[in-house]
Amino acid sequence: MNTRFLMQTLWYSLLWSAACTLLHAQVRLEVAAFGESLGGWDVKRGKAADYELSGSKYRTYKPEVTPTPEGGIFVSVRLDYCRGMFASNDFATLEMTFDARGVLSSTQSSIAIQGRKITSDVMRSSLKLGETQGAVGSAVKMGGDLVADLTEKLTRENLVEAGRVTFPAAVRHNFNKVFQAVSYTPPVQAPMLPETTPAKPDTAKEIKK
Repeated sequence: MNTRFLMQTLWYSLLWSAACTLLHAQVRLEVAAFGESLGGWDVKRGKAADYELSGSKYRTYKPEVTPTPEGGIFVSVRLDYCRGMFASNDFATLEMTFDARGVLSSTQSSIAIQGRKITSDVMRSSLKLGETQGAVGSAVKMGGDLVADLTEKLTRENLVEAGRVTFPAAVRHNFNKVFQAVSYTPPVQAPMLPETTPAKPDTAKEIKK
């Protein structure tokens, strides 16, 4: 077997390996874009963003993103209600799971105020497995149901502090921003590679002549 054939075989193998990597879809959260939508990761040494909503100050930390076995991602975000220099902050968590096509499949949130934790029900998508049509509408409904559930449970605590009362709205704000920052890259069809014909036994001898 001559050197030229070996090099050609190696080249096709490398090309095929590169093409195969393009076959996989990818779901990802654009963390930089998410931060920019909140005003930028400018506090806590670039790990958080501060912003105001309805006159109250909130802080969102860079999210934790974990791949799921199905090929999607699980996103966990922490939010603080910044109550002032001499007061302890309240905090909340927002969890969102996206399937392998970037469709929001479930979400849940909890808010901790004065050591008491209020947790929402788990909101799940009504879409069938693999269905993408109506994904945005489904996500909007899930976000609305999430906030309504949190708000209803918080009202039982008889809260009067403005930033606490509007904490569910801050959760909804982050929910919207995360949803907008999730991208889906569909699989790319690998190019068809030409078939290679094995070199004939006498090829090397003919070349030497």
